[in-house]
Amino acid sequence: MGFSIALIVFSLLLMLLVLMHKGKGGGLSDMFGGGMQSSVGGSSVAERNLDRITLVIGLLWFACIIVLAMLMKTNS
Repeated sequence: MGFSIALIVFSLLLMLLVLMHKGKGGGLSDMFGGGMQSSVGGSSVAERNLDRITLVIGLLWFACIIVLAMLMKTNS
């Protein structure tokens, strides 16, 4: 039950984080200051942190799916 709830929470967070990423034409991250690029041309600190957070949440989401699959296999 706990992993099912965690999967739902991680899914919602992952959707939100992906929507906040900046695309070609800008994204929702522009609304929160993530669109302020440095003049050097690299990614801003906010965008890099958003990438890291998205990666961690994605890995946790994937781990929940694996654990739920293993639990379902042992229960049947």
